Amino acid sequence: MRKFSRLLSCLVTAVLAGTVGLASAGEFDTTVDMRATSATTFYVEGRIAGLGDVDLMVDTGSGYMTINEDMLAQLAQAGRVRYVKDLRGRLANGSELTVPVYAIEAVSIGGGCWLKDVEAAVFPGATRAILGLNALQRAAPFIFSFEPPRLVLSNCLTATAANVSGDTADLAAFDN
Repeated sequence: MRKFSRLLSCLVTAVLAGTVGLASAGEFDTTVDMRATSATTFYVEGRIAGLGDVDLMVDTGSGYMTINEDMLAQLAQAGRVRYVKDLRGRLANGSELTVPVYAIEAVSIGGGCWLKDVEAAVFPGATRAILGLNALQRAAPFIFSFEPPRLVLSNCLTATAANVSGDTADLAAFDN
């Protein structure tokens, strides 16, 4: 019985030691402040290579990042997107819509978290840009905090302010 107790104790210690080390380098290393415009709507500053600064509404209920047709036209003119597929989905109001999905060359969340080849659904009109789950999952694990309003992101590609001085330098972060 004593051997079993000692074996159990060693096994529990090994399991606990393994769980303590689960967080790895790159996890929870980027903090992005959010701006709350109501109790349930939050925005972060963003940057899209070929487009410039954008205000991104953080929407964990949206499966995809979204941009509008004007944004797509600018990105296409700059050669910073490629068509991926058409997507048929149900909107919050229950209606269905088919929209094209494009891969955006590079997106920055809050200036400190760069993601490459992020898929974005393109909505008609002048709809706002949405930071959806497909982009947030690329920076997972992540924490969405209400008090204070912020995102804590993981596994981000980073760039110093010197590397991202203008639109042509947007991708300098990926030369590392």
